Amino acid sequence: MGIPVMILGESGTGKSSSMRNFAPNELSIINVDGKMLPFRNQFKKIVCTDDAEKVVELLKKTASKIVVVDDAQYIMANEYMRRAKETGFNKFTDIGQHMFNIVDCVKALPPDVVVYFLWHTEADSDGTIRAKTIGKMLNEKITVEGKFTIVLRTSVEDGVYRFLVQNNGQDTVKTPMGMFEGPIDNDLKLVDSTIREYYGIKTKE
Repeated sequence: MGIPVMILGESGTGKSSSMRNFAPNELSIINVDGKMLPFRNQFKKIVCTDDAEKVVELLKKTASKIVVVDDAQYIMANEYMRRAKETGFNKFTDIGQHMFNIVDCVKALPPDVVVYFLWHTEADSDGTIRAKTIGKMLNEKITVEGKFTIVLRTSVEDGVYRFLVQNNGQDTVKTPMGMFEGPIDNDLKLVDSTIREYYGIKTKE
C-alpha cells in the first residue's frame, strides 16, 4: 500500500519550494495548474494536467517512488469552474468523488511509493485551518484530511520557512507518534527520508 501525505499551506509559504533538494530524476511531479516552480530545477518527469481521471491513471502507472501533486486542490477548483453553469448539487458530489478516487488509488500502489499532495488552506467558521475544498457542501460533508495519516502545514516566521508536524488545536496537522520532532525545515526530501526510515521502507531500484 502506497503512502499518501498532505502538505497544507497558503500560497507562497513554501509548499512547492520544499521540492528543491531532490535530484532531477528522483521524483515525478503532476503539475495541476501548469505553473512554473519557484526555484531553478532540472526535473525530468513533470506532467501538467488537472483531469482527475488522468491523474489516477498517472499514479497507477508511475515508476517513481516519489510523486508530488502540486497544487492538488486545483483539480477540484478547475473542474468546478468548467462546470460553474451547471445547477444542482450533483457537480459537487462528482468533484468530491473524483478527489477521493485520486487519494484512494494510492492505496493500490507499492508500499515504497509516497505521494505528496500539496494543498492550499482555508479557515472554518470556528477558525480551524483545514484543506481547501469547493463550496460549503464539500466542506461540511467531506474531511479530506481523514484520508491521510500524515498531514503537515507550512509556517513562516521571520523569514524562516518550516513545516508544522503537530496539531495545535486549531488545524488538522497530524503525524504518527515519534516520526517527527518539530517544527522542521520545509524540505520535502528530508520529510521523505524520515517517513521511509520510520516505516522501515527499503526502496527497490
